[in-house]
Amino acid sequence: MNLFISPGGELRCLYDESVNLREIGIPQICRASHVEPDDHGNWHADMSPANGPLLGPFKRRSEALDAEIKWLEEHVLSRPRVTRAIPQT
Repeated sequence: MNLFISPGGELRCLYDESVNLREIGIPQICRASHVEPDDHGNWHADMSPANGPLLGPFKRRSEALDAEIKWLEEHVLSRPRVTRAIPQT
């Protein structure tokens, strides 16, 4: 499990059960992608929940999962999260 820690102390990762995140704090878990088969038996990694592309087709599910992880680590996890100030009225 790769843990990405921002300079402000925010920890981000791809969830798996190798680290009990509750020992670190209260986790906020959200879906970042979907790996699904198509009608022809090929696999795709739909990165749209993370504002990303549709990856694939892949002949094997494991190939789609590998592409999913690589894309998330390169485009989501290793980059700081952008926050916007909300104007006060």
